[in-house]
Amino acid sequence: MQMDYAAILAYACGLLLLYVIGRALIMPIKIVIKLVYNALIGGAVLLLLNFIGGYIGFHIALNPITALMVGFLGIPGVVMLFILQYILTG
Repeated sequence: MQMDYAAILAYACGLLLLYVIGRALIMPIKIVIKLVYNALIGGAVLLLLNFIGGYIGFHIALNPITALMVGFLGIPGVVMLFILQYILTG
């Protein structure tokens, strides 16, 4: 039985191409999963701090801008929003 080197090379190139395409499609999914994770954790912390802050008269409104900030930055975004709220309200 004789091996055809052109066929072996074609299979190898096909597998390499499949690997590269697979990696290219997985990277955006990882970014989306990270953003969703940050948004869930940050939103939970924001709601908890708003609940606790309600007793002392301090809260952050939940709107698209704050949701985006918390979604992109996570817990540091929540801290930044509280610092900005403190600075702006005096």
